[in-house]
Amino acid sequence: MSSSGAIRAAVRRTRAPASSSRAVSTTGITVYGCERDEALLFREMAPRYGVVPTITNEPLSEANIDLAVGNRSVSVGHKTHVTRAALFALSRAGVEYLSTRSAGYDHIDVGYAESVGISVGNVAYSPDSVADYTLMLMLMAVRHAKAIIRRVDAHDYRLSETRGKELRDLTVGVVGAGRIGTAVIDRLRGFGCRVLTCDNRPESSAGHAPIDELLRRSDIVTLHTPLTAETRHLLDRRRIEQMKDGAFVVNTGRGALIDTEALLSALESGRLGGAALDVLDGEEGIFYADRRNKPIENRSLLRLQELPNVFISPHTAYYTDHALSDTVRNSLVNCLDFESGKT
Repeated sequence: MSSSGAIRAAVRRTRAPASSSRAVSTTGITVYGCERDEALLFREMAPRYGVVPTITNEPLSEANIDLAVGNRSVSVGHKTHVTRAALFALSRAGVEYLSTRSAGYDHIDVGYAESVGISVGNVAYSPDSVADYTLMLMLMAVRHAKAIIRRVDAHDYRLSETRGKELRDLTVGVVGAGRIGTAVIDRLRGFGCRVLTCDNRPESSAGHAPIDELLRRSDIVTLHTPLTAETRHLLDRRRIEQMKDGAFVVNTGRGALIDTEALLSALESGRLGGAALDVLDGEEGIFYADRRNKPIENRSLLRLQELPNVFISPHTAYYTDHALSDTVRNSLVNCLDFESGKT
């Protein structure tokens, strides 16, 4: 299951050239859900490409469609679901192209967008951002880092009764060998571990194995396949039960790739060794927000966080200086390519 193979025909992925000395006529783009660091980059880069950005930190909604009037292109983030109503309103406002500042596009109904005359594009950014973070999560999981940190924070400096594992002694199953999955595989070679891959292009990856075989043989399973109707709950109860006793799950893809209740059952029973999750089904409205003084209604998240062998982070694997710069640059290039008829 590769990140490229699962993208529908309506979606265009573009990657900017290394040079920014591109001669273009002035065009406009409305950038929704643009946070401060992104806004600074858009304002810095847009003039180099001859683009005039209209920037708002508000996510796209029917209420702020007027900001897109006069521009054929808009850019959205991945943190908010784009409703059909908003897509229809964009179409009525004359928008013909929507670029999401993410590799995944499960927050957009691409088919509906196309039906109302809007093409959708996603961006390529440094795969090293997520790949580095994935390796960090693997190491934290097999060395029981969360439990160690908890004890040290409580001034308990004794060694744990549970020893860690070394990656060279383990088999790692990589599900999805697209750009990010391949970057993870490249890093794993340096640790000397055995690597299995599951991808819809078996000829493109060494150590290919069907998903069920990969689950049976892997000590660590890491997910890098896009979220589609076919991959939703890819790790369901049946497949989680196929995993080795004591195995670890790492997910830096999309939360809904895993049936969270099934994962919880396997973790709470002690059958799995642990999990490191940068994404979670139902994360919307929780991740990226300060919830210190607000109740958390996602009970699965609370149960996961109580477990000493589960590490949770708030969908942050992609968040590096390099990747953010790539994302903004490629969003501008998407817009220009659309205007010039290249997409």
